[in-house]
Amino acid sequence: MQIAKDSVVSIDYTLTDDAGKVLDSSSGGEPLAYLHGNGNLIPGLEAELDGKTKGAKLEVKVLPKDGYGELDPTLVHQVPKRQFDGDVAVGQRFHAGPSVVTVTRILGDMVTVDGNHPLAGQNLNFKVEVKDVRAATEEELEHGHVHGAGGHHH
Repeated sequence: MQIAKDSVVSIDYTLTDDAGKVLDSSSGGEPLAYLHGNGNLIPGLEAELDGKTKGAKLEVKVLPKDGYGELDPTLVHQVPKRQFDGDVAVGQRFHAGPSVVTVTRILGDMVTVDGNHPLAGQNLNFKVEVKDVRAATEEELEHGHVHGAGGHHH
């Protein structure tokens, strides 16, 4: 079966940056299962997987525009340290309304927070192996995500 919209796909993957540093991997765990064509995977990787079959192996470079977007400087703000409850440290992530921000710098009484995704502005290099492809169940299509092994469990 070929990967197409509304198929359930299971992949093993390793994600690296341009320097070769591993950013994420399914190695040592379960394959990642997702519902193809439903926004469950970054667009650039999903497009490259379209039409592939079980056993396919590929290397994909996803540019920022097809991954987590370009860096948006309007999402970087400085806020007074007093607005945080307790200690604050570089690397901490906080919910700020509907967004998540990351503390990127602390200088004196000012804290710099960044609302960009941590991988925004980066090329994403994937090594992927398609482990399985199957038709989605009616319930998976209704819910918009995979159920069962490697997917969401209710």
